[in-house]
Amino acid sequence: MITHIVLFKLADPSAENLTATRNKLLSMDGKVDLLRHLEVGVDLIRSERSYDIALTTRFDSLADLQAYQIHPYHAGEVIPHMKAVCSSIVAVDYEN
Repeated sequence: MITHIVLFKLADPSAENLTATRNKLLSMDGKVDLLRHLEVGVDLIRSERSYDIALTTRFDSLADLQAYQIHPYHAGEVIPHMKAVCSSIVAVDYEN
């Protein structure tokens, strides 16, 4: 199993943008069949070092994670939205 975690810092972390971005990430459920787990959380603490949204996804294999990166819905709908609204994005991928 491969876990893919991405943290997003929004350029404008208003409630409206947080909700729209969370919903965009959650919209992958049912559209990207490679996903074995999809979880999206909005930061509660809101400290200076906090990121605004966390995405946790899981895949059966590294090949599935790589296919997810170029999946038409992820690459064509989700990534453009995230690049448009985020000031910073960091990720980590690990095997578990």
